[in-house]
Amino acid sequence: VPADGSHWLSMREVVDMLQQKGHEVVVVAPEVSLHIKPSKNLVMKMYSVPLTQEEMEKVFQAFFRASFEEGWIFKRFFKAYKGMKNLTESWVTSCEQLLQNKELIRYLEESKF
Repeated sequence: VPADGSHWLSMREVVDMLQQKGHEVVVVAPEVSLHIKPSKNLVMKMYSVPLTQEEMEKVFQAFFRASFEEGWIFKRFFKAYKGMKNLTESWVTSCEQLLQNKELIRYLEESKF
């Protein structure tokens, strides 16, 4: 179950290599993501989240903008902290939605995911 962003970008190459070696690769991901997209090399199992694509992009952009902003160190720190808090909240919400998706959880259990 990949996290979006750099975690997925790093995993993508591993997923492709596993598929090339004959493995069936199943990726569980939220319907709203920045980088996790369907591919012929993998089976996607997606679940809904209460966040739109635009909202997700705004959260990521706010975090990165604050992280590289110039100015007073404490102001930058608090903006970056707020951005990280918002990102973390969106990831926790995504995980909660996955765990509440009984149909997907049943599929994962039955397939010994």
